[in-house]
Amino acid sequence: MGLLDFHHLLIVTAAILLLPSAAPDIASDRAALLALRSAVGGRVLLWNLSSPTPCSWTGVTCSPGSSSVVELRLPGMGLSGQLPPNTISNLTSLQTLSLRYNALSGPLPADLFSSLTSLRNLYLQHNFFSGQIPDSLFSLASLVRLNLAHNNFSGPLSPSFNNLTRLGTLYLQDNHFSGPIPESLNLPSLVQFNVSNNNLTGQIPKGLSGNPKGSFAGNSLCGAPLDSCGNEKPKKKLSGGAIAGIIIGCVLGLFLILLLVFFLCRILARKGVRSKGESGANERELELPREKTMESGDGTSSSFGAAAESNVISGGKKGLVFFGKMGWNFDIEDLLRASAEVLGKGTFGTTYKAVLQTGLAVAVKRLRDVDLGEKELREKVEEIGRMNHENLVPLRAYHLNRDEKLLVYDYLPMGSLSALLHGNNGVSRTPLNWETRAAIALGAARGITYLHSQGSSVSHGNIKPSNILLTKSYEARVSDFGLARLAGPATNPTRVAGYQAPEVTDPHKVSQKADVYSFGVLLLEMLTGKAPTHSLSNEEGVDLPRWVQSVIGDEWTSEVFDLELLRYQNIEEDMVQLLQLGVDCTEQYPDKRPSMAEVTRKIEELCRRSVEDGSGDIIDVADDQERGVGLG
Repeated sequence: MGLLDFHHLLIVTAAILLLPSAAPDIASDRAALLALRSAVGGRVLLWNLSSPTPCSWTGVTCSPGSSSVVELRLPGMGLSGQLPPNTISNLTSLQTLSLRYNALSGPLPADLFSSLTSLRNLYLQHNFFSGQIPDSLFSLASLVRLNLAHNNFSGPLSPSFNNLTRLGTLYLQDNHFSGPIPESLNLPSLVQFNVSNNNLTGQIPKGLSGNPKGSFAGNSLCGAPLDSCGNEKPKKKLSGGAIAGIIIGCVLGLFLILLLVFFLCRILARKGVRSKGESGANERELELPREKTMESGDGTSSSFGAAAESNVISGGKKGLVFFGKMGWNFDIEDLLRASAEVLGKGTFGTTYKAVLQTGLAVAVKRLRDVDLGEKELREKVEEIGRMNHENLVPLRAYHLNRDEKLLVYDYLPMGSLSALLHGNNGVSRTPLNWETRAAIALGAARGITYLHSQGSSVSHGNIKPSNILLTKSYEARVSDFGLARLAGPATNPTRVAGYQAPEVTDPHKVSQKADVYSFGVLLLEMLTGKAPTHSLSNEEGVDLPRWVQSVIGDEWTSEVFDLELLRYQNIEEDMVQLLQLGVDCTEQYPDKRPSMAEVTRKIEELCRRSVEDGSGDIIDVADDQERGVGLG
């Protein structure tokens, strides 16, 4: 056989071996899933075994062309036992794995991640997994979201987390991890981080110090953002002689400076540099008239600073007061020079998107009709600033004086739940599916429950969809909490009429049970897709709770639900339960309404039982770097 013939034979042989390779992939994936099913079982893994491919099985998503399994989502399926080796690891094209809210236990197989080179999303939270994280996990270079929370994992945190350079979310809370957090831990793409309630010790690395305190609670950690570490060397006290020397030096220095100023003034006066007229002009420059609004004629603003420039000059004694350590480096002068855009006018003021010269975008709320003295106002704003929860839009800074009252928040570019529900009804509208709505409801409920846990007198006072903001991963953030207590009697209460409990007579004094009523209206709005004042023939004064009760009271019909929700199968029971919870929250008598803590527990149970994937498993948050604020 000649060389050319041999070469030709090699090519033909390779072609024969490669051509059928796509077909065995899905067959191999099917075999791996069946092996997993027989090992862990579960109440709803009733897959149709007569199907040649697994692509139609519950929780399984295949690639275009059905050549391989790319997603395995089995949350809340009642799975128990241990994950066997050589099962999930054989799904070599897997991009998303969700086994959260099950009863799986034992250590993770060492080979679990060895072949999952395309894995981007891993959700194992709320199981009973134990042991250390297998080293194979740290080879997942494409991993974006990792949630191992609420398990029994133990051992130290490996510095190999640094291998996960694309990681945007790292949730390790409520486990048994021990030892220090590696000082070298540095994940540049990380935007969500939590290691609370473990057995970690030592100092928090500087690269993680910008996270909220709650991310480290329940450990023996120190350093920013927590208290300083006790092993810092105390500063040596100065001796009495040294103190006396410093005082004498300061006095002599001050005397020399005054002498120099005196001679300079004599020289300038002699040369006639400073005239009386010029002096008067300079004094007038310090008293430029103030602008009363930032809005331009068309309701938007092109310059934040143009409207309030005089505040820098005449009111410069009082600058920005920051909460926590965000790494922001700007002052009130930088803020007032920023370009701005009016986001909207709310119950308690106008909200702007301000873009500083550094490119940082923040949300600024200009309060109006504030009816409090300066001291009391400052105390109440400080109380708001101390509120810290992952489902709240935190107050980052404030600026208060007699003429100007500004609150600075994170800017969330995804906007509000109201805009998502009603903002775009055209062909380009992104359908808001059941899993996303349930996740948003749960996040908002958790944020409000946290507020209520701060004391029996603490309430939100203005719960509505425009005050539920969303991250790029559609996680809920509650905004404008505490502002109802700042507003004066001139504030227009009709803006919240559709969400206001019937017993509320003073919109500035809203009880926690009134908050529950408002949240109930919000739930009904999410499920029906209807705004409270447009639920029945656009009739003025017809409220959403009464309309829902009339529909389900006469004869039950699925027409009560938003049409977008009717496209999803096997979720009607879950939707009905959430609808009933909304009805319970909107009871006429406050004592009949559940507490927000009870509401949160019921939504958590509902999400846990859901056969479809839900909160946090839908959207990629690798680029979730920007934030925003509500319109009030």
